[in-house]
Amino acid sequence: MKKIIVLLMILATGSVFTSCESTTYCDISYVANPTFTANIGPIVKASCAGCHSGGKQSNNYVTYTDVKNGMINGDVLCRIDQSQACGRVMPQSGSMPVCTIDMFKRWADQGYIN
Repeated sequence: MKKIIVLLMILATGSVFTSCESTTYCDISYVANPTFTANIGPIVKASCAGCHSGGKQSNNYVTYTDVKNGMINGDVLCRIDQSQACGRVMPQSGSMPVCTIDMFKRWADQGYIN
């Protein structure tokens, strides 16, 4: 009888583990059509504007135009993308998740929608 109970417990545990799907940060945070107002702007405000506003740094990243111009000239993407060698990775607090960097790239690819 004990063997049957142990076998049933093993089968039940195994079915629980195989029925669960793993969801990553990328799955949860994926935005197919990012816009500045809904997606990019809040990230820039939280991660960049603390240093890049009010003339504190050479580049201000406060408005849509500021960030769009920074993306077009390559400065923003180069600094946040860890795969590019253009100096220190920003923000200073640590690298952005790859999914966030990919969203910036999609925003650019889709024409910098406000």
